[in-house]
Amino acid sequence: MTPLTLNAAVSLVTAALAAGRAIDAAPLTVAILDAGGHLLTLQREDGASLIRPEIAIGKAWGAVALGKGSRLLALDAQQRPTFFAALNGLGERPVVPVPGGVLIRDADGKVLGAVGISGDTSDIDEQCAISAIEAVGLKADAGVVV
Repeated sequence: MTPLTLNAAVSLVTAALAAGRAIDAAPLTVAILDAGGHLLTLQREDGASLIRPEIAIGKAWGAVALGKGSRLLALDAQQRPTFFAALNGLGERPVVPVPGGVLIRDADGKVLGAVGISGDTSDIDEQCAISAIEAVGLKADAGVVV
């Protein structure tokens, strides 16, 4: 498995922000974490609100820490709220269990990291993350409920 590089992370942010501008999304904040949950890069568009970086990181952190996209984490949080309350007291960072945290997988399905986006509705945030991951030739895993 090749680790996610800074250059790849910057390309992901650029693609995510371009996807947001293409659909006239609200100002976005994009965080890229590697497979170990380390922040590689974060960019906040002009006009994005103050807490957006923490939310974007929390979406990506939850995906990497629990091994599934934040759409599935949202479903888990609805079914097990006590677990998620406890989880947020245990982890290195808070988990934000709403769509917008998308795992980045390589061609073999190995997790390279995650994209977390905050700024618009959670569904739009997730759409921009998926578009970015696919634009750089990797596989997006949003935890889509089938």
